Amino acid sequence: MSQQAMEFTHRLVPSPAGRIHLVEQGSGPLVLLVHGFPESWYSWRHQLPALAAAGYRAVAIDVRGYGRSSRPDGVAAYRMRELVADNAAVVHALGEQSAVIVGHDWGSVIAANSALVQPDVFRAVGLLSVPYAPRGGPRPSEIFARLGGDEEFYVSYFQEPGRAEAEIEPDVRGWLAGLYAAMSGDTMPAPHAPDPHFVSKGGTLRDRFPTDQHPSWLGQDELDAYAGEFERTGMSGALNRYRNMDRDWEDLADFDGAPITQPSLFIGGSQDASTTWLADAIDAYPTTLPGLVSSHLLDGCGHWIQQERPDEINRLLTGWLTSLPE
Repeated sequence: MSQQAMEFTHRLVPSPAGRIHLVEQGSGPLVLLVHGFPESWYSWRHQLPALAAAGYRAVAIDVRGYGRSSRPDGVAAYRMRELVADNAAVVHALGEQSAVIVGHDWGSVIAANSALVQPDVFRAVGLLSVPYAPRGGPRPSEIFARLGGDEEFYVSYFQEPGRAEAEIEPDVRGWLAGLYAAMSGDTMPAPHAPDPHFVSKGGTLRDRFPTDQHPSWLGQDELDAYAGEFERTGMSGALNRYRNMDRDWEDLADFDGAPITQPSLFIGGSQDASTTWLADAIDAYPTTLPGLVSSHLLDGCGHWIQQERPDEINRLLTGWLTSLPE
């Protein structure tokens, strides 16, 4: 075991989910790190020591449904307001009144809503890969159903409990390896290839994943860490996040069009569909993120940015954190 790993402290703290597993390193102002799908606290393994060295108490959680955190029964237990409550509970369980929150992928959306719903707890927000887009417009399921024509968008594919699980769980390791490769800057399919975000009639997502390719950031140890967790827990807790998007749209109606006013940061990859599809959301930042300190697109980078480009992400994160008021 590396010295870096030995310095990580694992804890379980109470939350509305039951218990949240977290990993922390360092001391100083609290920075809460929230992962996305299909990941875990481990996605922040490069950031924990860098933030600790810069003088921060860096804490990465397993979101409810993942890893060693509780997995409540029922799809509705994974709605956004529940995840926001978990994050606030973690801050208070650690003896703090406020924190900076940073999220990647779904974690970016969770972080943004945490800052929006609990501005008294989350004093600044960093968003990785998925831009902030305020609640609004038609019901999400209606939007996703219109995408893809004869094909099915992956979010729609994930909606029916058990359907995606039946694809993934017989070979978690192989499925994860394919997904990570499909969305990494150095292994993603060419622009003219079938899009891995869509499913053909009668097909599966993995039909379009690269085979026999591993991103430069994904060695066997890293794949072991992710696959081992999902082989143990199954995929339903993670997939249930997608199954609450219409509930979130209803629950957050009071925040329709609302800006996030706290100091903020955005970092995305130029090759990531999240940033190209949501380019208009980035363009709207002067209105939707009036406290934006800086926004960055990393050239040639895919979706898993803090793992693909850890040194760049660490530099940008620590630079932004040091610019924040105490």
